[in-house]
Amino acid sequence: MRYMLLLNGEEPTTTPSEAEMNAEMAEWGAYDTAVHEAGIFVSSEALQPSQTATTVRLKDQERIVTDGPFVETREVLGGFYVIDVPDLDTALDWAAKCPAAKNGSVEIRPVLVFDEPEQ
Repeated sequence: MRYMLLLNGEEPTTTPSEAEMNAEMAEWGAYDTAVHEAGIFVSSEALQPSQTATTVRLKDQERIVTDGPFVETREVLGGFYVIDVPDLDTALDWAAKCPAAKNGSVEIRPVLVFDEPEQ
């Protein structure tokens, strides 16, 4: 079953030192390698900072476009993984191993799979 791990955390307010950045990237690289080697990787992406977001809403059939997200908390969506694992317990194990769980949160959602159209 496919699960999406939504990686949430606070956006940095300062630029990390090179040593801090290298340590963090090493941690993410190790996690990414583990997910691939386990054979559960489906896809993943990191997102640009929330300041680059654009939000679209429809109100009375009118499109309203605003810059940025409407963030009510200090945590923002920073990226995601989609993994294919047997059950929620296994997805929870992988979420707990994810570096994002240490400094933020990892929301887990089952992916809704639609039937493929016949060709």
